[in-house]
Amino acid sequence: MSSASTTSRLLRLLSLLQTRRDWPGTLLADRLDVSSRTVRRDVDRLRDMGYNIQAAMGPDGGYRLDAGSELPPLLFDDEQVIALAVALQGATAAGAGIEEAAVRALTTVRQVMPSRLRHRLDALRFTTLPSGRGEADPDVLVALSTAIHAREVLRFDYASTISEEDDVTVRPPRRVEPHHVVTSGSRWYLVAWDLDLGDWRIFRADRIIPRTPTGPRFTPREIPGGDVGEYVSARFKGAAENRWPCVGTVILNLPASRVLQFAGDGTVVELGADRCSLELGSWSWGALAASFGRFETAMEVVGPPELTEAFGVLAERYRTASG
Repeated sequence: MSSASTTSRLLRLLSLLQTRRDWPGTLLADRLDVSSRTVRRDVDRLRDMGYNIQAAMGPDGGYRLDAGSELPPLLFDDEQVIALAVALQGATAAGAGIEEAAVRALTTVRQVMPSRLRHRLDALRFTTLPSGRGEADPDVLVALSTAIHAREVLRFDYASTISEEDDVTVRPPRRVEPHHVVTSGSRWYLVAWDLDLGDWRIFRADRIIPRTPTGPRFTPREIPGGDVGEYVSARFKGAAENRWPCVGTVILNLPASRVLQFAGDGTVVELGADRCSLELGSWSWGALAASFGRFETAMEVVGPPELTEAFGVLAERYRTASG
């Protein structure tokens, strides 16, 4: 058997060991289409490379890939390499203070890629623009994630937007049960149960200054609705559910292609060469009417009546402002 075939089999064996906790030896042999003896030899090869693979004895014995004390050579299949490279490109604007490290890691990965994969990656080259918002310290993100994993109460100081010269109030540290770290719009947040306020809160990670040691262990509460993504999205909309409290539709005298560029999470339906409908949502009817105004074209309100009324209020307000 060629060395290329052996390497490919080792790569597949390692990929299988990473997908589940325990693998019976006979099942690995079936998946790799080799004998159990070959599986044992391949496991020994991976151990020589530094992978900590535990074996269970007996007729139903199998193998388990455990963490080791050192980082062994990493083996990836083709799709994993492309996914890793694309993720590293996107990480340059992640807002986690790892931009330089991501660029260096991407350069390293690309240098050792076979030409067939390098060509695929080059076809996917893109530029990620930073948002310009505050970045979270990687050490803070690790501290938050560690407390979440350990289920330990977290104590931290929370920097306000007031300058230090103006802010003379000494505030006690926050005490929270940390539950999730989430990222949205290149900004990182901690979702936690505030023990002093007795309610859920969302904290910006770039304002968190963790204190040590952490507090006692806790039993995690259930996020309202059971889905952290839905909960955070709803809070950002100022609503109890992940949907805008005010939703309306207008017909714009513009091509759908021009409206789509600025529709955000709205829905655009083409009604002709120079006409389309646009459904948008916002936190108030006035804000919704104003958001339609940014298209600077004639429009017809489809509904609801609250949107029509908001346009009237807004028109009067603008008329007054114009003098």
